[in-house]
Amino acid sequence: MSTTTLERTLNSDGPGAPTPAHRTARRKAALHWIGVHSLGIAAALFFVLPFVFLFLTSLMSDQQALTSDLVPHTWEWGNYVKVFETPGFLTWWKNSLLYAGLGTVLTVVSSVPVAYALAKFRFRGRNLSLMLVISMMMLPQQVVIIPMYLFWSKQLDLTGTLWPLIIPLAFGDAFSIFLLRQFLLTIPNEYLDAAKVDGCGEFRTLIRIVLPMAKPGIAAIALFQFFALWNDYFGPQIYASENPAAWTLSYGLESFKGAHQTNWNLTMAATVLVMAPVILVFFFAQKAFVEGVTLTGVKG
Repeated sequence: MSTTTLERTLNSDGPGAPTPAHRTARRKAALHWIGVHSLGIAAALFFVLPFVFLFLTSLMSDQQALTSDLVPHTWEWGNYVKVFETPGFLTWWKNSLLYAGLGTVLTVVSSVPVAYALAKFRFRGRNLSLMLVISMMMLPQQVVIIPMYLFWSKQLDLTGTLWPLIIPLAFGDAFSIFLLRQFLLTIPNEYLDAAKVDGCGEFRTLIRIVLPMAKPGIAAIALFQFFALWNDYFGPQIYASENPAAWTLSYGLESFKGAHQTNWNLTMAATVLVMAPVILVFFFAQKAFVEGVTLTGVKG
């Protein structure tokens, strides 16, 4: 074989070599992969960088905070100690835990039976009851705040405390009832019928059959409610503003910022401490939360 023929043979595509169409398809797939991941990384940085800036600023000295330097010269971990030593901060922390924790428990306990009844019971007025729940979701809190405030202050004399915000949660939450009702619709009725054949009443069926299967939905409404109560500013401002001992972190942070308006490192440290519980709760419960939200609304 001559040299020219050998070179032509080596440079030609063999039987297993990709065709030009295959090479074009692979190039397009690679460009698509790069584009999608680049957008994902850009979106992640868009949401993460403000938290990184917040955390780094909280560890700076008073002189360095909010300067052009992005990394602390000295890591001032004592800023968090100073925040906790601020009069009232630990009290605000305890009040937030009480408000968010107890309120979430009361919401779940009171909303589950109502959602179960709306999802699985057949009774006259069920659709009307569901419409009332949906209408309550559309009713802003500010619309009824004046008569509610007069009731709690004049009739029960509970203003200056968090109880006007906690007690109503023992009677259910419209959004939690609706969301959980949608989730319970995805549970086949055959499971409930089998439990009743075995002699289970409605309450036992709810406890033994429905609740274990509804854990993702319950986790979703619990997290939604915990986040809403932990970050609630309007309610504590209305009912507890006159008593600093009843302030929550969301409301007390405004007072803290006013007292340390020139100490941005301490303000950032306090903000990190307010956000930390919510981030930790979501981090450890995100699987159940996402599953509950994903499965909700499969049936109408």
